[in-house]
Amino acid sequence: MAKANNVTELIITGLFQDPEVQKVCFVLFLPVYLATVLGNGLIVVTVSISKSLRSPMYFFLSSLSLVEICYSSTVVPKFLTDLLSKIKTISLRGCLAQIFFFHFFGVAEILLLVVMAYDRYVAICKPLHYMNIMSRPLCHMLVAGSWLGGFVHSIIQVLITIQLPFCGPNVIDHYFCDLQPLFKLACTDTFIESVTVMANSGLIALCSFLVLVTSYVIILVSLRKRSAEGRRKALSTCASHIAVVILFFGPAIFLYMRPSSTFTVDKLVAVFYTVITPMLNPIIYTLRNAEVQISMRKLWTKRTEA
Repeated sequence: MAKANNVTELIITGLFQDPEVQKVCFVLFLPVYLATVLGNGLIVVTVSISKSLRSPMYFFLSSLSLVEICYSSTVVPKFLTDLLSKIKTISLRGCLAQIFFFHFFGVAEILLLVVMAYDRYVAICKPLHYMNIMSRPLCHMLVAGSWLGGFVHSIIQVLITIQLPFCGPNVIDHYFCDLQPLFKLACTDTFIESVTVMANSGLIALCSFLVLVTSYVIILVSLRKRSAEGRRKALSTCASHIAVVILFFGPAIFLYMRPSSTFTVDKLVAVFYTVITPMLNPIIYTLRNAEVQISMRKLWTKRTEA
């Protein structure tokens, strides 16, 4: 890689050019990031400590929250620092590392959402066999498989990118390193590479989304045979997950299922799923889940009494 590249450092244009607007963005996004880390961290701690949250559903929720912290931390801290910097730079190796971890945690989250949909399908459609099917070893295997899937996906993306020659210019038109903006800097035709990475990311997102939609259609059809109270409880459980799926997959499919056009639009959409969505997930799950709220209150009570 070193022999093919004259570029070792990249300049990031950022989200906005106006310094005053950047300061406003810093003031807005710093609390959002802190809320993301604290909210998701609280879910991880609560599920780990509380004896009443030992079901597979909460194990998967805790795993999702951990991924959300990692996913957001891949982009947001550097983004916040750059908002206060006149010149925003990152090394080429640092850029490739950010791409790797960004896609690693992003795909791990997608696969975890699929796993959580399967968990809800078994719980609602096969309630008598739920604990036998969703055994502890299987739950650990599903979570490990999600992380492994994210790792394999990211390795493929980086291996494709690392072979490209970068000999100038060195200005990346984004507020973090991603594949399509970086491809614009390669001093060679990247059509094949662009199609490959778009298919890799886009197909994962699209296929996972179709699996999720299918699973929830089956769940909704099966609920017709339940009592009104049974339907209410089942829908309440699934509603949070469906909301998170829509918030995550909407922007992801928009960006990765088509060739990039205007980076301004792409950057604004990217802000939503890198900064905003990770903060909303713990809010969505805790607001609609009485068990999590009760466990958090007990945890807070024990802490204040201690």
